[in-house]
Amino acid sequence: MAVPVGQGIDSYLQHVAVEKGLSRNTVSAYRRDLDRFADWLREREIDDLAQVSAAGLGDFITHVSRDEHLAASSVRRTVSSVRGLFKYLGGEGLLVADPTEDVAAPAVPLRLPKALSVDATEALVEVCDPSTVPGLRDRALIEFLYGCGARISEAVSLTEDALDFEDRSVLLRGKGGKQRRVPLGSFAVTALEAYLVRARPALAGARKTGSPAREVFLNARGGPLSRQSAWAIIAAAAERAGVPDVSPHTLRHSFATHLLEGGADVRVVQELLGHASVTTTQIYTMVTIDRLREVYVESHPRALR
Repeated sequence: MAVPVGQGIDSYLQHVAVEKGLSRNTVSAYRRDLDRFADWLREREIDDLAQVSAAGLGDFITHVSRDEHLAASSVRRTVSSVRGLFKYLGGEGLLVADPTEDVAAPAVPLRLPKALSVDATEALVEVCDPSTVPGLRDRALIEFLYGCGARISEAVSLTEDALDFEDRSVLLRGKGGKQRRVPLGSFAVTALEAYLVRARPALAGARKTGSPAREVFLNARGGPLSRQSAWAIIAAAAERAGVPDVSPHTLRHSFATHLLEGGADVRVVQELLGHASVTTTQIYTMVTIDRLREVYVESHPRALR
């Protein structure tokens, strides 16, 4: 049975968007990967996905690795997208054989996440002026991200009904629509309460058109804070605090690393971060071990130096 390339890709993307409920950003990433694959097939005058062989896929991987100069992580993601496409087509009975079964993605060098020190994290908060509306918002945002390990997408989509100050917890809506309730520390609760009472009403009042925003974090025009604006807020705070290379994800990394350094179980941290697999979380244990080794070498009289 012939499976036209464009038709097969469109059907698969509709499947992951509607039936799997993947986010728009994830579907867009799949689209970019599969468009790259479709372009490669077109250059070779292949218009039927049933004609793709394992050897051909090997050539494609070589192409994206060398000719397009993609990072190994991007190559792996592209291979994963193509693998998902063929698995879907096989499950639908549109293909007899899956050519991706014998194709391996290139190994990705392990990159340890960057974590801030506790002092550096506190410095980010302290440079946000609590006597101003933007300062209250920025302080609340930083305390929130560090206080519960939220992704930036989870922070900017946060609504007030997800916050439970009495229980000191928050309901986060993560990837694929998955939800998890996690605790909030007292510093985050205090910063959020101050922002909601003293700053958010002023920001919300600046909205001139449309219905009031439901999101907790607002911009100067009273609309929901965007991911890009949240990045800019944290980058500006980092510059004022003299802390280099800080992003929203750095605060998430710091949250996890500091928990593990304090003795938290890796599976508890997995639940807090919303990782589907503990393998993803275990990279933070390597950061902690590196820190332990550093302290050991500096402190033990018989350690190797």
